[in-house]
Amino acid sequence: MTFHITALCGSLRQASINRTLLQAAQKVAGSHGATIHLFDGLGHLPIFNPDNEDTDDRNVAAFRNALRRADAVLIASPEYAHGVTGAIKNALDWVVASGEFMQKPVACLNASGRATIAQAALIETIRTMDARIVTDACITIPLNGKNFDVDDILRDPSSRALLETALRHLTDAIPSEILSLAN
Repeated sequence: MTFHITALCGSLRQASINRTLLQAAQKVAGSHGATIHLFDGLGHLPIFNPDNEDTDDRNVAAFRNALRRADAVLIASPEYAHGVTGAIKNALDWVVASGEFMQKPVACLNASGRATIAQAALIETIRTMDARIVTDACITIPLNGKNFDVDDILRDPSSRALLETALRHLTDAIPSEILSLAN
């Protein structure tokens, strides 16, 4: 059985350290019985408007479908002015009422030891959406200022160990019913 994890990067920058961290997670996910799909469409979501919540926008549909198919969700997002990024907040707003996060195991990675306020706000938002925050998988992997690429993260013993710990706790939190459904 392979678990399917949808990863969300709160930064739209292609060179984002948060994106790089999620790409490193993709490379080690197999040893945890998982595959990670990085959803790259957050920047294509329209600005959320409750009047349009039942939209047939293909980008919103793709986002919701990626979350529905996921056994768990992994998020890495930077902090902007002590807050979550607009991209991640907008994406979450699109799925508050539709329920894709309900009872889904979620881990939030933090690539900066200084980004504690946004991390706490992100976790609180997701908890409010009735997701199951996997506290032991919500880990800070301090990469700010290091200019690491994926291979640097995986070669750095401390960074890799923290990433492995987060993935182990996240996959351990996936309900055993999912295993029995696949077999």
